[in-house]
Amino acid sequence: MSVSDESTDKGYWDAVEEATELLHEERFHDALVALREVIRRDPQNPYAYYFLGIGLYEVGEVEPARDAYRACLRVAPKHLGARIALSHVLRQLGDAKEAIKEGTIALTQAPNDPDALHAVGLAYLARGDHGAARKYLRAFLATRPEFEVQLEVQATLDQLDQQDPEN
Repeated sequence: MSVSDESTDKGYWDAVEEATELLHEERFHDALVALREVIRRDPQNPYAYYFLGIGLYEVGEVEPARDAYRACLRVAPKHLGARIALSHVLRQLGDAKEAIKEGTIALTQAPNDPDALHAVGLAYLARGDHGAARKYLRAFLATRPEFEVQLEVQATLDQLDQQDPEN
């Protein structure tokens, strides 16, 4: 990253600082207003779109969140967080095939990334491909995730093993 890239990136972060604080305070509607203003002033700010996606998701606007993550990726194709979030949102919207595609792209960017492994595993599970789901969810567990998520994923794997035992 060049010096000008670093200063541009810092400017993007500075522009969303207030909005991210509002998100942390769970003042989602206020954050959405602030983020839309950032985008109005600078439609190339990838962080504004990413955090807009988070805020929209938090208020139950899943399709607009999907669109915000896609907008982030249009201006910053390597934004890993947006790629993973898009995978989760697509899965929740019933598009497991595209969720797998986005999650797989994330894994090519960051092999063995726990969040990407989790997203891909859940997308395969949603598609009904239990073998692939097991593979990615086990790889996710090998990264030693937070205890609560570890319990959820292990319960999912246990349920899969009861319903569809491996041969």
